[in-house]
Amino acid sequence: MSPHKARKRFGQHFLADEGVVEAIVRAVAPKAGESVVEIGPGLSALTEPLLQLLKHLTVVEIDRDLAARLRREYPADRLTVVEDDVLRVDFAEFGDRLRIVGNLPYNISSPLLFHLVPYADGVVDQHFMLQREVIDRMVAKPSSSDYGRLSVMLQSRYRMVKLFDVQPEAFDPPPRVVSAVVRMTPLPEDRLKPVSFKVFEQVVAKSFAQRRKMLRRGLADWAHAIDWAGLGIPETARAEELSVAQFVALADSLQARGMVAG
Repeated sequence: MSPHKARKRFGQHFLADEGVVEAIVRAVAPKAGESVVEIGPGLSALTEPLLQLLKHLTVVEIDRDLAARLRREYPADRLTVVEDDVLRVDFAEFGDRLRIVGNLPYNISSPLLFHLVPYADGVVDQHFMLQREVIDRMVAKPSSSDYGRLSVMLQSRYRMVKLFDVQPEAFDPPPRVVSAVVRMTPLPEDRLKPVSFKVFEQVVAKSFAQRRKMLRRGLADWAHAIDWAGLGIPETARAEELSVAQFVALADSLQARGMVAG
């Protein structure tokens, strides 16, 4: 079979290091009867070892040549190939108690992480390889330079652990950045939740739009309606200093005062 040339428009960097593959599969530790979905199977680096442990695997692949190759290599009763843009895929169609894995294309990593949030109730966990810089932002703590909108939005819904780094030479072609692997476990039903996720999303986005400004200036349109002392937020605070819980309280307060529509 002719070698597949990586396509830049799909952000393709194929994992080629068997040691890294083994480490990821060990971290996922799939059991035979589980429902696993792999995003971006590419040249089957993860697909093959996953199928050795699973009865069935579903993969989402946008590249029609790679999708066709996968269909030729694996029987349909073992591998379901969904040929589509993952940002358009309805993950609810795969059932519940999903385990999602993948070497994610770096050019769509943040949009994809946000696309998956609404499906979190039906997900057991997610193991992704991403640009290390993105994972550092995902797991960042308040008052650190990496802490931002991505940190707050994802930490409100998942417990996240950075597992290990992956060097560029583990891929073909090598990316220009160091990668890392993260485990994302949806938080339980009794987690701290905003009254409206939509309002929470708006407040967090507006807060970080001008992250170097104090919140009272960044949120100037709403500042007069914010009970800073009651919320325990100093008027001099910047967005990066607020915890997820403080953002939830801020969003709920603004919604209750009719400042932001839910």
